[in-house]
Amino acid sequence: MDLEKDNKKGITIVAHILVWFVLFTLPYFLSIGADFNLQRTLKCSTIPLICYTIIFYTNYFVLIDRLWFKNQRIYYVVINLLMIAFFVLVIFEIKQLYFQPTVVRINKPPLRLFVYIDMISMLIPILFSIGLKTYERWALSEDIHRLSINEKLISELQHLKYQLQPHFFFNSLNNIYSLIDRYPDKAKEVVHSLGKLMRYLLYETTAERVPLAKEIDFMKKYIELMQLRTSNNTIIHASFPSVDLSMQVPPLLFISLIENAFKHGVAATQESEIGITMTLDEQHILFVTKNIYLPKDTTDKSGSGIGLLNLKKRLELIYPKGYILKSEIIDSTYVSTLQINYKEQVS
Repeated sequence: MDLEKDNKKGITIVAHILVWFVLFTLPYFLSIGADFNLQRTLKCSTIPLICYTIIFYTNYFVLIDRLWFKNQRIYYVVINLLMIAFFVLVIFEIKQLYFQPTVVRINKPPLRLFVYIDMISMLIPILFSIGLKTYERWALSEDIHRLSINEKLISELQHLKYQLQPHFFFNSLNNIYSLIDRYPDKAKEVVHSLGKLMRYLLYETTAERVPLAKEIDFMKKYIELMQLRTSNNTIIHASFPSVDLSMQVPPLLFISLIENAFKHGVAATQESEIGITMTLDEQHILFVTKNIYLPKDTTDKSGSGIGLLNLKKRLELIYPKGYILKSEIIDSTYVSTLQINYKEQVS
């Protein structure tokens, strides 16, 4: 943020220098030729520009911030009127002292016309300084607003991520509890596997993005853990692509769909089948889970649904216009589909 601010400041300084350089030098380039008159160019261009520069930066650095934006505009107007009167007098005296015409013109315009033109001309740098300062103030407020939105986004994502970790751990403990009495050896294996998963949750998912390869490895370990819990009646098909470590995704984005497939697609008394598939193309990740559709009994209060709610909120924050999440029943099979355009994620 500080580097970006320094870059903007540097660009602003260079822009000011270039603008004034062009304003001061352009009259000389335009006057080059047979009619070039250095005295006339100094009198009509350079000296007024020096006055305009002083007026502009007096307003830009001092008066606008201290008076105009503080609603002390009467003082602001009075001070600028005094400055204009002073510089009109300065220009008049300099012209009289150092730039007396060598030829007396018969139909010379009245003096008050030149004074009037000088006064009107000096309003231009004042108006430009107000406009520029107002724009900079608006741009700064927009930057602050955008920064606050980004900070709020990061805070919400962190909250959702921390909310998901206890939820995952709670579900895993329930799985272990169901195994302790009947299959104590399996329960020990599950505890060991859960330790590996929790190590990933605690130490690898603190970043905003993690390598997709590590996330796939985490999901494979979770599926292995769930296989220890399920009976021989459950068949699991899992297919994941091979990816390199350079491909980054938000952590724990797909695990909720896998959890739901095991939670709602495994029956103790009948054969069950769970399918988990991830495919990739140049822009999209397509993740699909399939399980048999087992209508939930109305008296069954298990499952708070926090995982899917969490997933929807995170997708809306990270991929506001770059995701599709849907669930449907196809031939007694419950299919959940998540497609994300990982190149359009909010940074």
